[in-house]
Amino acid sequence: MKQLLALFFARNKEYYRDKGSLTWSFIMPPLIIAVVSLAFSGGEKPLFKVGYFPENAELPSAFQQVDYIQPIAIEKSDSAFTKIRHHQIDILLDLSGTQEYWVNPQSQRGAILQALLAQGDSATPENWQTNSLAGRQVRYIDWAIPGILSMNLMFSGLFGVGYVIVRYRKNGVLKRLQATPVSPLNFLGAQILSRLVIMLIVSVLVYIASDFFLDFLMLGSYLNLLLVAILGNVCILSLGLIIASRLASEELANGLLNFLTFPMLLLSEIWFSLDGAPEWMVTASDFLPLTHMVQAARAIMLEGAGLADISQHLLILIGMTIAFLTIAANLFKWRSD
Repeated sequence: MKQLLALFFARNKEYYRDKGSLTWSFIMPPLIIAVVSLAFSGGEKPLFKVGYFPENAELPSAFQQVDYIQPIAIEKSDSAFTKIRHHQIDILLDLSGTQEYWVNPQSQRGAILQALLAQGDSATPENWQTNSLAGRQVRYIDWAIPGILSMNLMFSGLFGVGYVIVRYRKNGVLKRLQATPVSPLNFLGAQILSRLVIMLIVSVLVYIASDFFLDFLMLGSYLNLLLVAILGNVCILSLGLIIASRLASEELANGLLNFLTFPMLLLSEIWFSLDGAPEWMVTASDFLPLTHMVQAARAIMLEGAGLADISQHLLILIGMTIAFLTIAANLFKWRSD
């Protein structure tokens, strides 16, 4: 019994001295609950999405003061028509005076809105010019796959570089490398390049294998998608280097890496959209590199966006990468002492 109790108390001490475990057990779950609660605190979502232009136009009476309809001001552009084709909005109204609308004939919600529009006080079927835009519906898996692949790159980037380098420092590997002609730049560059190549190959193979069975919607360029993956992965790897720059405690590194991953998992729209979330939460997500990686990849796949359309996300990723690398380079030490 004494041996059992001794081992029991020793294991308990080991646990509460493990900062990573404490972070995971006592801090992360309440944070997850709070973030998810705030993100979905906006009440029940409207059933229908009605796009219209111009922005200052007045909606038809049939669509006014109706709780189950969400009006969305949108510019008349190819992206607006793409949203109709892929069921992302249910009807698109031209309210500039022509009384024209676009609807997907395969959309049941669009058909309901057509009937509702025809029954309005000032609208009859002959008053409106109907345009049909057929297209394939964007499934949840089509929407989620950019986030899933980006999440995989994030975990590999942070833990595959940050955690490994901390272990090298703790085990004395970096101390030995310091005595060789290897420079910090070459060492860190090799770490980034190795992880980048491995994860790009893994991501490409996973995408190809999954696409064979699920047939993902892909409207843009695969080269543009690859560019986003490279820039996003390098940015995440650079962030991991900051954690790895000085630490020699694997437990502390594990806790800090978990602290970085969970905000990105919850706020970067990997599994759910932040539509309807508090404005401060949406603003906070813009400071996370994974957000720009996911949004750029999603725009390419679901909207056929080109480099010009996602240039803002690319520039932010480049800027973050430069900032992270600068911080990591200034903090980096071969030894923990």
